[in-house]
Amino acid sequence: METTEHNRLPAQENVATMKTPIRLTGELLFLLAGFAALGALATNIILPAFPAMASDLGASVTELSATLSSFFLAFALGQLFVGPLSDRFGRRRLVMAGVVLFVVGSAVCAMSHTLSVLIAGRIVQALGVCATSVLSRAIARDLFDGDELARTLAMIMVAMAAAPGFSPLLGGLFSSFFGWRATFGFVAILAVVLAVHYAARLGETHGADNRVKLSIGAILSSYKQLLLDRRFIAPALSVSLVIGTLYAFFSMAPAILMGGFGLSSLQLGVFFAATVFVVFGAGFTAPRLARFKGPAFVGRCGIVAALAGSAGLFIAPDNFVAFCVSQTVFLLGMGLVNPLGTAIALHPFGKQAGTASALLGFLQMSCAAAAITVGASLGLPAYTSFALVATGALAASFLVFLAVK
Repeated sequence: METTEHNRLPAQENVATMKTPIRLTGELLFLLAGFAALGALATNIILPAFPAMASDLGASVTELSATLSSFFLAFALGQLFVGPLSDRFGRRRLVMAGVVLFVVGSAVCAMSHTLSVLIAGRIVQALGVCATSVLSRAIARDLFDGDELARTLAMIMVAMAAAPGFSPLLGGLFSSFFGWRATFGFVAILAVVLAVHYAARLGETHGADNRVKLSIGAILSSYKQLLLDRRFIAPALSVSLVIGTLYAFFSMAPAILMGGFGLSSLQLGVFFAATVFVVFGAGFTAPRLARFKGPAFVGRCGIVAALAGSAGLFIAPDNFVAFCVSQTVFLLGMGLVNPLGTAIALHPFGKQAGTASALLGFLQMSCAAAAITVGASLGLPAYTSFALVATGALAASFLVFLAVK
């Protein structure tokens, strides 16, 4: 079936069966990047509102950290089910169901008057939004290959890394002018807008001829095969260790920058926002460099740069400028390796793109949780803990990535 316009695909059409290929447009990039970033946005946007939320709910700020840990746990586990289900039943059903769950969870959070209800709402939010995060990568793999896949995944990775940078500023503004409950309304409306656009302009991308059988045994077998396949596990684990370092940075940054260097909450938000431009620059550059030098070579260079940046933290621990330089180098390296490593990991597994993307997401969240837990358990100043965790994780990432061909 031919389309009269390249980018107007009726919702009922299966993109995978259409003769006219899908072009990589800014509109499509925005859609997939938005789906990918929604989870990170929903997580960090509430951070500036913690004091107000604690006051309204009769809880301490420390107790509110359960809204983060519960979200991450549900997000990580939910991905393991979403991926295989989408490989069996298609992407569209899972995306739309995920958005519905996310909106319901956001409504519960917005109307909550106790901490327990808020946590319940966050769990429902996470179970919904994990679908859009996982399937943004799977949809990209359905539609594209080669350089276009690398470019698409670069923007998805940039969006996922940028969302934690901008969301605290956005959350602070919403909380100041409309109250903390409005932040949940905002992310719910954004999810609905993305879902409507997806249903109207793209629709199903995983054709019936590519569907796989679904059973517990088949799911476990698929995950086992991926874990034992060097083509997947080497780049996936390497990228996950880098992502774990990034989340460790975000979790420890308030203690480092506010407690150590004396930044205000506004200055902290500006610092986070500034990091986004570094990640954007690296994300745009990565696919271009890969065309000339190959994705594996550029990915290794990215890990080396990130490792150099983390090691640089030990040079002048009391110097804010030195800290900024080290973090800039780290973010540049991270921005190079993430999209390329992700593309390398997903490329050989077209029919299992949902399962592979789900396992990749689980590995990333697990590495993030591990990095944060290790950093908190060291009993050292936040700056020192982060430097040790980052350097160790990135050294391991480099060693693992050596297996990538």
